[in-house]
This record gives sequence, C-alpha cells and structure tokens, in this order.
Amino acid sequence: MTHEIFVPFWGDPGLLYSTVESVRAQRDPDWRLIVIDDCYPDESVAAWFAGLDDDRVVYVRNEVNLGITENYREAIRRATSEHITILGCDDLMHPNYLDVVRASIAAVPDADVVQPGVQVIDEHGSVVRPLVDRVKTGLLAPRGGRGIAVLRAEAMATSLIRGDWLYWPSLTFRTETMRRIDFREGLPIIQDLALLMDIAFEGGCLAYNPTLAFSYRRHGASASQKTLLDGRRFRDERTYYAQARALATSKGWRRTAATARLRLMSRLHGVSEVPRVIRHGTGAGLQSTLAHIFAI
Repeated sequence: MTHEIFVPFWGDPGLLYSTVESVRAQRDPDWRLIVIDDCYPDESVAAWFAGLDDDRVVYVRNEVNLGITENYREAIRRATSEHITILGCDDLMHPNYLDVVRASIAAVPDADVVQPGVQVIDEHGSVVRPLVDRVKTGLLAPRGGRGIAVLRAEAMATSLIRGDWLYWPSLTFRTETMRRIDFREGLPIIQDLALLMDIAFEGGCLAYNPTLAFSYRRHGASASQKTLLDGRRFRDERTYYAQARALATSKGWRRTAATARLRLMSRLHGVSEVPRVIRHGTGAGLQSTLAHIFAI
C-alpha cells in the first residue's frame, strides 16, 4: 500500500526543498508526499511546488497558522494510508528509508512505531555526533546487533522514560494508533515523548531497525535549544516525569515508575547543560536547570 509522508512546514524553504528531493529519491516509488504549509510568509514556496512535475507530491497551505501541534494533527486527519511518516521540514530520508521501514513492518506486523537507524547532521549537512546523540545511540538505544529490536508495553515505556533515544521526524507510525492516541495538551516541548509513552501505556509496540536510513538535522540555535536556555525544557520534563510515574504506578509497572522517579539520564542532561546555561541562558533558565538536577 502507498506510504504517505507528511511534512508540516514552517522554516527555511531551501532546506524544505532538500527534504522533498530526499523523498523523491526513494528506491521504492510507492509513496505520496503531502506538504502542509502553516502560512509561512514566502510566496516562492508555493511557486516552487507549482513547478514540480511529480503527481506524488501534494502542496497545501493552511488558511490560518495552526502551530506545530495542530499542524501535526492536520496531517493525521488527512492520512489515508495504514502507516504514515511525519517528516521534519529540514531532515533527510536516505534512498533506502521506505525499504527499511517496510522490512521492519513485515518482520513486526503489530508495530505501532518503527525507528530506523539515524545519523545526525548540522545546519550545513555535515555529519556530527554531539554528546546527547552519542548517549542516545551508545547507551540508551537497544542493543542486539543488526537485527530488529522489539519493545512492547512496559519494556517500551521503561526504555523511553530512562532516556528518549528516538528521533521523532524519522519515525513511521500506524495511522490508527495516531488517531486513537492524541497529543497531550500543555507539554509543547516534549509532546513527542508524551505521545510515545501513551502508546506504550496502551500496550503498544516499538520496532527498532538500526539500519541507517535517515539524517536528522540538529541546529545549534533551534527552538528546542532555546527552551533549554530559558528553562522551559526542563520544567516541562519535570512535569511529565511526575505524570509518567503516576501512570506507571497505577498500572503496577514498578520498574517504569522507579525509572521515572530517578530520571537519571534527564538529570545528567541538566548537568551537561549547566555551563551553557550560565554563559547564554537566563536567570530563570539556570534556576530551572538546577531544580531539574536536584529536585526529588
């Protein structure tokens, strides 16, 4: 069945065009790409898509700016395929992305989420390995050689609450799961982790195929990096970890609850960010970072 790929767009048009071309370069041609422009103020974007001679690519522009979460929801509302990918508007699929995802689904038919192998690139497209990504791939991601690792329910929840090692824009989801489990309100910074945990809490399944198939772009001055400096990132994390602990306790998942209470990797992330927050952050950012490290 045709695989639908959605790109909620607000950002650099040049990077968006590279993203689109990476989809068009798939070895498996059975895909449909829907770009949802969230009223980005550049008329050249619509003109670029109008000149693109590829019926598999659809460009739509929202009547009003929805914001990132609601634009994700708009993608899910438009979905017609069994599985979808919500691709970042500056990330890159490798030509084998659909091959890897489809092989993973064939091997694990009940998978709600598929994570392929990912490399990290900077704003210039160079491959980089920041500390956070070395920890993700070296310590947090499941081991198991080149085979597909499968995590279900409590094992999935415990793995993710120990440290979110997934790369959201690279994930493929079962569409029905995304329709059934919505984004939580009030957690805009870590809405991806919260949704993935809710999938786990409902008994969901995650398949991790380490075969490299995706480039995730990490910007030094991205919105997520700014939320670390002003304190919002760690504030939202503390709020959600408390919620996750309560949910795990209610289900009798003691290991998940204990991991959420300890939140060791999250605290260590705070420690690693202290020098940068001191140099570039706000007073509120430093206060939030220290509270994140030491609060019980």
